[in-house]
Amino acid sequence: MQSYFWLYGVAIFFSSFFLTALLRKYAIARSIIDVPNDRSSHKVPTPRGGGVAIVVTFLAALGGIWSGALISSEFAISLAGAGAVVAIIGFLDDHGHIPARWRLVGHFFSALWALFWLDGMPPVTIFSITFNLGMIGYLLGALYLVWMLNLFNFMDGIDGIASVQAMCACLGGVGLYCVVGSSSSAVVCSALAIAVIGFLVWNFPPARIFMGDAGSGFLGVVLGILSLQAAWVSSSMLWGWLILMGVFIVDATFTLIRRLARGDKVYEAHRSHAYQFASRHYRSHRIVTLAVLAINVFWLAPLAFICVIYDVEGLSMTALAYLPLVLLAFRFHAGELESPRE
Repeated sequence: MQSYFWLYGVAIFFSSFFLTALLRKYAIARSIIDVPNDRSSHKVPTPRGGGVAIVVTFLAALGGIWSGALISSEFAISLAGAGAVVAIIGFLDDHGHIPARWRLVGHFFSALWALFWLDGMPPVTIFSITFNLGMIGYLLGALYLVWMLNLFNFMDGIDGIASVQAMCACLGGVGLYCVVGSSSSAVVCSALAIAVIGFLVWNFPPARIFMGDAGSGFLGVVLGILSLQAAWVSSSMLWGWLILMGVFIVDATFTLIRRLARGDKVYEAHRSHAYQFASRHYRSHRIVTLAVLAINVFWLAPLAFICVIYDVEGLSMTALAYLPLVLLAFRFHAGELESPRE
């Protein structure tokens, strides 16, 4: 399969592209429309749920990759099982409403499913000390995966931003896997990146369809699983992945901490992420989405490669990567209350 992956990639792209077109027609016919309100960052009613195209296309591609014996059954089952459950929960929520507590139960089930098949959390190396987490790793890993899938939901608030972040993380992951000589895992990241690109054609500003919770939650949990699996390949790879996903991790976490400190109901919708303030400041989704692309390409990806290639101390390198992102979060008032004019 590796010899003909370019042809496989073309099939993945067009499958995602055309399935997104069909989902757009379906959403319009069923009135599955995101209508702007006072918590929205968009101004035009737009169909949602297009991320299902990413889900279906990637899971089909994953089946082909597994059948070609490029990845283990355990890796495939962890991705397919956890991703499918999260996507189904998101799909049902896109069509109606599932109470937050039941969504959370489903999310933790998916996380624990993935960890079971991955054999738990990999050892984590900090300042040359390796920690084997054992059973506590399941708790930490579950919290990490649930946070990853939810932060993608939180950050999918303007045109193209979640698609661009996922694409950059996956392509960066491809490079990191190649550096450590794990080409089979690189194929998985490539398949997901291409599926996302097929959807991004429709989602790039101005978006003609939104991803919806099915797609954003799926991407979050799958990227989280990929980062944990990567750490089993090489201890430095986890830090590389955390650096690659820095834009979303920093903005979502910084905003959550500020809202918790203020006593906000953090499960309620809001527009106080840094990227949302930035999109209102510049009056453009495209500028902010392209800025996220530039940060990934020119800042985060090079640092992730330095971390893995030279086996630099991971926590220190991650802190360096995140520092300007934290400053940007301050600059764009992440987590602050919106002014009445906004």
